[in-house]
Amino acid sequence: MARFYRLSVEPSLFGDAALVREWGRIGTSGRRRLDLFADAAQADDALRRLAASKLRRGYRNAG
Repeated sequence: MARFYRLSVEPSLFGDAALVREWGRIGTSGRRRLDLFADAAQADDALRRLAASKLRRGYRNAG
């Protein structure tokens, strides 16, 4: 089954940073989760850890 997992850091309405995770089967809208962090540096660290974990599990960078 072909799946996707997308990670991004975006500013929130309250001035902090949100790590946005989107995942699901290719061809569907999938699911979405927001994790809030005090600043962008913390969100970037979390993004790097999650990306490394997903790469170890077999996901690939899209390009």
